[in-house]
Amino acid sequence: MEKRVYHLALKKNDLAGARIALIPGDPWRCGVLASVFRVQKELAFHREFRSFWVQDEGEPALIVSSGIGGSSLSIAVEELAQLGVQFFLRLGTCGAIQEHIAPGELIISEGAVRMDGASLHYAPLAYPACANWGMVKLLREACLKLGYRFHTGITCSSATFYPGQERYDTYSGYVIRALQGSLEEWKRLGVLNYEMETATLFTMCRVLGLQAGAVCGVLVNRNSTEEVDSSLVEKVELKLALVGKEVVNALSGWPD
Repeated sequence: MEKRVYHLALKKNDLAGARIALIPGDPWRCGVLASVFRVQKELAFHREFRSFWVQDEGEPALIVSSGIGGSSLSIAVEELAQLGVQFFLRLGTCGAIQEHIAPGELIISEGAVRMDGASLHYAPLAYPACANWGMVKLLREACLKLGYRFHTGITCSSATFYPGQERYDTYSGYVIRALQGSLEEWKRLGVLNYEMETATLFTMCRVLGLQAGAVCGVLVNRNSTEEVDSSLVEKVELKLALVGKEVVNALSGWPD
């Protein structure tokens, strides 16, 4: 009997030729992403890792949720790589920190600030977290084709949602001294957004010889509010799904 990888509960035959994985954080978002493909089949749902096999015009692909944070994502990437996946595309959500970026727009990450913690288990901090240039190009082309407003630049990946992103609406209301003023510093350095997984993905894939990209939908601009408009979430998820499908179709036939 073919062995399944431990956390994803998948085996190599489940991939049925898929070399590409679309990776949202939320397992419930997997169904939204899968719905835009011509063919979709749910494979497994174990812990935070939900998976679908999908196909549209070109090669098949997997959709696999990573849960929250770099540590969980690193498990998904490692086990998918063991099964033969070579291309990884994060489809996530984020909070923008530059004033010119509006909720509902997309951010394509060219690189990431490594505050994620997990990437330190793959490379020292001096090692850069960079996207694959070809994946960035395909993401830009997909957004242009679909008519979506987008931004490209640097993302800050934080190991925590509250103190690491300098949020004070916590139980204690306290952020340690080393992180006080960090949001303003990243803004001045031109960082576009906060999220929690991209730096881990980029670092791992560079180290392991895999290819990675990331695009996030903006749910809130931190300069004006911390409240997410619930009506925006579905619109952002659909944009991410359609961008992901365009990239999968464009990747068909690429060498590993």
